[in-house]
Amino acid sequence: MTAAGANWAGNLTYSARELVAPATIDELRRVVASAPRVKALGSRHSFNRIADTDGVLVSTAALGGEPELDSEHALVRAPAGMRYGELARWLQERGWALENLASLPHISLAGAVSTGTHGSGDRNASLAEAVEAVEFVGSDGDVHRLARDDADFGGAVVALGALGVSTALELRVEPTFDVAQTVYPDAALDRVLERYDAVTAAAYSVSLFTTWQDPDRVDQIWVKDRPGRPGPGLPDELGVSPAGKPLHPLPGVSAEPCTTQGGVPGPWLARLPHFRLEFTPSAGDELQSEYLVPRTVGVAAIEVLRGLAARIAPLLQVCELRTVAADTQWLAPSSGRDSVALHFTWKPLQHEVEAFLPELESALAPFDARPHWGKLFDTTAASRLPGLYPEWARFAGLRDRLDPRRVFVNGFLEAIGL
Repeated sequence: MTAAGANWAGNLTYSARELVAPATIDELRRVVASAPRVKALGSRHSFNRIADTDGVLVSTAALGGEPELDSEHALVRAPAGMRYGELARWLQERGWALENLASLPHISLAGAVSTGTHGSGDRNASLAEAVEAVEFVGSDGDVHRLARDDADFGGAVVALGALGVSTALELRVEPTFDVAQTVYPDAALDRVLERYDAVTAAAYSVSLFTTWQDPDRVDQIWVKDRPGRPGPGLPDELGVSPAGKPLHPLPGVSAEPCTTQGGVPGPWLARLPHFRLEFTPSAGDELQSEYLVPRTVGVAAIEVLRGLAARIAPLLQVCELRTVAADTQWLAPSSGRDSVALHFTWKPLQHEVEAFLPELESALAPFDARPHWGKLFDTTAASRLPGLYPEWARFAGLRDRLDPRRVFVNGFLEAIGL
């Protein structure tokens, strides 16, 4: 047992006095069954206290084990504590792939899916939507398994750590494929918004980056295409050309940690994330927030951000705008609706950012903006959250049935009303 330490960004220190890393499922079962409060800790990439507890923090990284591939049913069973980049390499060696990846391959499987983490693409849902079954140790100390054909599966994956400690996930896979990534700098925001549907449909995955220093410009458009089934490309009316050299999303920062650009095709795992697994994308000197709004009001929400540019820019490193397909998980921020994701990478100014978030969220409230569960948002306004999720009460009932001892409840869940 060791002290729990801090998260990746260094903006919070965990409250738990002990961190345990069980080496076997039986050891994990004993920890959960005997402790009054338990929380699972993944790769520490959350920016709030969703993974914190005043009890025992449990890392599943030591459980390890090799993934198991079921090529007949196009499924892989992988340890919950495994990082996406590690699983991606394992699959690529065997000729298989995941449908999509997040910007960072450094995040753990369970941590990513339990918070609704996603990549980009009009037809690409969150990472949780690729999960076909989840195994976890519940508060009774037993191993539970919920699969897609179970009535409760809609609450089992994006579960905010409220149901138990995940030990394994089964994910859909497909044959490996190539992706070509091209970055286009400096586009007029008006032209982008006038053709927003065509821009986001240009390729398999499209991301827009802006610092909001100039509220009328998009600094970069990252286009990730599948040569085997290419998209139509960006509209000619944008008047943009490919960058002459690799670029980092942050202006003036070396592109060395970024995945290969220049339209050169390469394996999916080396193009879909923005950053390479072998590099730490930053030193953690950042904070993050993200809000997902319905696709139907995405352009209007972006216009609201433009109106707040003078307030946002001094606190911001970069803002990323992406699309996400609808999810079937009850508490996924993209649940039940195609979405536009408004992502903010802030400067490490915790007090100033937290002071600004209520203003930002108030401006986005008319669009039913749902916060990313693992990033900073105003939990003092959490009374609005149940109204944003039609299955909120259903999830609360599932949690009460599976965790009657409230072993996995923490201050974060209490703050949001669960």
